[in-house]
Amino acid sequence: MNLFASFMRTVVPIVAGLVLTLLVHIGVDFSSASVASAVTALLTGLYYTTFRLLETLALKIRSRPLATVAGILLGWATPPEYPDTARPALHTVVRQSP
Repeated sequence: MNLFASFMRTVVPIVAGLVLTLLVHIGVDFSSASVASAVTALLTGLYYTTFRLLETLALKIRSRPLATVAGILLGWATPPEYPDTARPALHTVVRQSP
């Protein structure tokens, strides 16, 4: 489930950036594909950053509905949780020492 949530939270901001870029194109003539790509990347980054910060703030102030809305706009209602399997907890290492 976390892989799917992570995927959705990546794809939705990309699609949102593309949509925002298409909206910017209305009435604006971009002569360069690289300019259009840069605008897409910038808008995608701004979209993700805005709603990720809003989600984080909502969780800190314990506003579950706001966090849910921000999460949905990122593609998944809650942030993915990943198990910390990279290294054992410090207290486990200390307790296992002779």
